[in-house]
Amino acid sequence: MAAAAANLAAAEVIQVGVRDPDIPLSPVGREQADALGRALALLFTDQVSTRVWSSPYVRALQTAARGLSAAGAPLPITVDERLRDRELGVLDLLTRQGVVARFPLEAQRRQWWGKFYHRPPGGESWADVVLRLRSFLRDLGDVPDTDRAVLVVHDAVVMLFRYLCEGLDEHQILEIGAMDPVRNVSMTVLRWQPRGSWQLIRYNDVSHLVELGAPVTTHPGEPDVPR
Repeated sequence: MAAAAANLAAAEVIQVGVRDPDIPLSPVGREQADALGRALALLFTDQVSTRVWSSPYVRALQTAARGLSAAGAPLPITVDERLRDRELGVLDLLTRQGVVARFPLEAQRRQWWGKFYHRPPGGESWADVVLRLRSFLRDLGDVPDTDRAVLVVHDAVVMLFRYLCEGLDEHQILEIGAMDPVRNVSMTVLRWQPRGSWQLIRYNDVSHLVELGAPVTTHPGEPDVPR
């Protein structure tokens, strides 16, 4: 991946040539998305009424489309901008070395505030992303004739859905992220309980990738650890 290569090369900028929302799947990403079809095909065998939502970012939409196609499930994909990746503002496309070199005071602010609350200029904190996900979850409850929602989203969004649905706090979610970061094209399953709460059924499941011999990869993310 471009980000991993840039960090290994100690480069300051991740060279991709397009906006972050326009970055397409890499060959590895396409292989992983096709393998996702296996997991979706198993999920859809129970005939539960299902709708699919995706982040508007190209790589998420391509993952959703390829996964559904491989599963033989021609379901429509609803795009919702509230599911987009966290926006990094002036730090967009900078590596860790780039942030320190070009915005040393911002690097200090990020270290002080931590990943959950740090908001880069022009960007979002994790807490900001939580606000739009609360809105999405509230609207999701009003969608008619839908017993299951499949969401194709980004690693930070997966973590923050867990934060919301499980009632976690800042330190708990950052500890999970540090110990078991979200793998690319993994499956996380949350189930709504009759008593009005969510139960975590699966997290970070990549058995579909392993079974089909697709690479298991993880986004490098930020180096922040729980404070």
